[in-house]
Amino acid sequence: MLPWKRVLRPLAALLLTAAVAAVPAATAHAADSAPSTGWNDWSCKPSADHPRPVVLVHGTLGNSVDNWLSLAPYLEARGYCVFSLDYGQLSGVPLFYGLGPIDQSAGQLSAFVDKVLAATGAAKADLVGHSQGGMMPRYYLKFLGGAAKVNALVGLAPDNHGATLSGLTSLLPYFPGAGDLIKATTPGLADQIPGSDFLTKLNAGGDTVPGVHYTVIATKYDEVATPWQSQYLSGSDVHNVLLQDLCPLDLTEHVAIGLFDRIAFHEVANALDTAHASATTCASAFS
Repeated sequence: MLPWKRVLRPLAALLLTAAVAAVPAATAHAADSAPSTGWNDWSCKPSADHPRPVVLVHGTLGNSVDNWLSLAPYLEARGYCVFSLDYGQLSGVPLFYGLGPIDQSAGQLSAFVDKVLAATGAAKADLVGHSQGGMMPRYYLKFLGGAAKVNALVGLAPDNHGATLSGLTSLLPYFPGAGDLIKATTPGLADQIPGSDFLTKLNAGGDTVPGVHYTVIATKYDEVATPWQSQYLSGSDVHNVLLQDLCPLDLTEHVAIGLFDRIAFHEVANALDTAHASATTCASAFS
């Protein structure tokens, strides 16, 4: 291991510890302010500066609160009307969502976006999703009429072409029946295995649809949506971003990029308001 890595990894661990210690404060902020200042406040009306509501779409095993304890207040403080939903619930499995069939989850997103647009009076929404939450909306855009209601989709470590779990899914054929068991019990996981019927349908004929602005924010330290390059999209209106090109010191991996990486959050804000975008650097962690 190179000397600089020996120095940076303990530093990253220290920063992670600090972030975890800050979670109770973030939780209190969300609990105290969300109902009155923008996060799932159904009376919130978008401003002239930010005319579209932002819908946050959690990842696999996430939910509408825990996944967004940092990003929701971050966007809320910048003047956005912010909303988040639960999707993909399995019967008898509380708190950990995103496990149901992804095409059905996309239907739940469609209904939620309609509710947000009706409440806010906006013509379109912007979507920000983490992991499955950055990929699943593409089904909504492509097959459920979402392209007419969405301006932008921003994906934080989206598994757009599957989640190999650092190659572990390639071992499934060596365990007879394992794939069928996953499909029967947690279809949302089976849908994310590279080569699944769901992903084949989703990506056939191109990654994107006209009229939607796509941004992918990836980290080379991702251990779930691997190889990390598979997160990228191809299309005429796509902006693929690698965090380490913006800040080489950022050691964020798959989970942390959605939970508390303010460098990634700054790039999310840029994608939502391209007219006022500013350079994302290591210093963005303190912005």
